[in-house]
Amino acid sequence: MFVVGTFPMLLKAFKTKDLKSYSLGNIALSNFGNLVHWIYISSLPLGPIWFLHGFSTLATGLMLFWYVRYAMHCTLARLSGCLGNWGECRACVLS
Repeated sequence: MFVVGTFPMLLKAFKTKDLKSYSLGNIALSNFGNLVHWIYISSLPLGPIWFLHGFSTLATGLMLFWYVRYAMHCTLARLSGCLGNWGECRACVLS
């Protein structure tokens, strides 16, 4: 159920590149929590928990990557007056 519930969020973020409704703090803490949780997971034998936690780590890692790539880039572009090719920046176009 976790995978089925998370997949639409990833698909929407990938398609729209609009991550302004997400919090960088939440995404960063989720990634940090996953790294800490891997200490415990790595002590367990290989099993379903490895795959579930692997998916969780991949999902939060992708969200962090996309947030830094799209949301922060567009925020910086908007602050600088969208110099350059602002037409490619969805946040500048949408706001």
